[in-house]
Amino acid sequence: MRKVGDHAVVLGAGMAGLLASRVLADAYRRVTVMERDPLPETAENRKGVPQGRHAHLLVPQGTEILDGLFPGLLDDLMAGGVPVVRDLAEFRFSPGGHLLCLKGRPADPFICQASRPYLEGHVRARVRTLSTVEIIDRCEVVGLVTNAVRDRVTGVRIVRRAAGGAEETVDADLVLDATGRGGRTPAWLATMGYEKPPEEQLTIHLKYATRHLRLRPGALAGEKMVSIGAEPGRPTGFVLFAQESDRWILTVIGYDGHHPPTDPEGFLTFVETVAPPDVFAAIRDAEPLDDIVAYRFTANLRRRYERLRRFPTGLLVFGDAICSSNPAYALGMSVAALQAAALQDTLASGDRDLARRFFRSAAKTVDMAWQLTIGADLALPQVKGPRPLPVRVINAYINRVLTAAERDPAVAEQFLRVAALQNPATRLFRPSTALRVVLGSLRRRPAPAIDAATAGMPAIGPHA
Repeated sequence: MRKVGDHAVVLGAGMAGLLASRVLADAYRRVTVMERDPLPETAENRKGVPQGRHAHLLVPQGTEILDGLFPGLLDDLMAGGVPVVRDLAEFRFSPGGHLLCLKGRPADPFICQASRPYLEGHVRARVRTLSTVEIIDRCEVVGLVTNAVRDRVTGVRIVRRAAGGAEETVDADLVLDATGRGGRTPAWLATMGYEKPPEEQLTIHLKYATRHLRLRPGALAGEKMVSIGAEPGRPTGFVLFAQESDRWILTVIGYDGHHPPTDPEGFLTFVETVAPPDVFAAIRDAEPLDDIVAYRFTANLRRRYERLRRFPTGLLVFGDAICSSNPAYALGMSVAALQAAALQDTLASGDRDLARRFFRSAAKTVDMAWQLTIGADLALPQVKGPRPLPVRVINAYINRVLTAAERDPAVAEQFLRVAALQNPATRLFRPSTALRVVLGSLRRRPAPAIDAATAGMPAIGPHA
């Protein structure tokens, strides 16, 4: 890729910022990544990523992109003991009350089960090896710098905590905001005289609680992951899967009024109401490795930057700063990877009108993930939101898909590929798939707990 500028500044050294910096390193002569937190040298949780203690998954689409950006990274992860799902027989998946028939289906590409700190630490180490990229931690960004007419961002104002706290200005051809859901770009735009991006929001009042376990050998008979989704009659769920260091992570979720407790006895009782008997026995007999930690997620939030008529040159927004969706569906890191791919494609045509082109390209990726998560959340009566007729019709069909997927591995695999962002949702409506869905639904009546007015398309399990 030809160079389009001298210096790019990335705000935030989480997964989104690291992925963006890797792409920008091909297009700019220098890239500086600025992070408010002290960054650990090893795979540790950090204050700025409280959700990092909970279950994260890199779904196959994200895995594929990450491997392209950092060749050999996945081999390094597996050499370090990260489990992967290569055969879907190793994955027990029950969305919306339907246990999918996945046996004998290869997971291609595979599902990577690294913990968030372990994965982020390895990606950060790879980015540090890039000679043109510098990562500065303990660096607070206090504002943007613009030209006189405020139609171009020309840098950032920062305070380095390690250098005595004096404010300084860093010039940049591009500033990319990857500081997450709480990013300040909307406020900065207003200060510069621009409109804030339109927002879409769906309140869900989700709480999840997590602890790490050491299961007895063979406790799950070869399964590496179990994901039981919420359903209308039971707005709770959990995911349990193997991670590096011979440990398992258990994250349980509950929507408004059905939140999991954090005391050990209450936590275990909560798990018993959700887990199949054999899985609960494995959890009950496991060795707890740490205390239970909780996290709250109030609402899905999407900022529609692609709809703005005016936007300053030299500024981009990325990752959760564009869209922050229910972490129970494990799409956040993979959506960031897809945005990185969109940024790479956009920069291949130069930096002219970069923001407009990138936001439009990124919106296509975000659209797919947003519809999946919103549809799944609206499957639950506890989530309040509009359900227009087209949504009800589509969701009723998805319920039929899930019913057929209980016995038909081809339908189950197609649903899983859509839920993991590998295929567009339109694949489920192809005549060949639709015929299998109709025949599968005739053999077994759909689960009565899922009403056509509220059914949605569940994705694959906590967290982004």
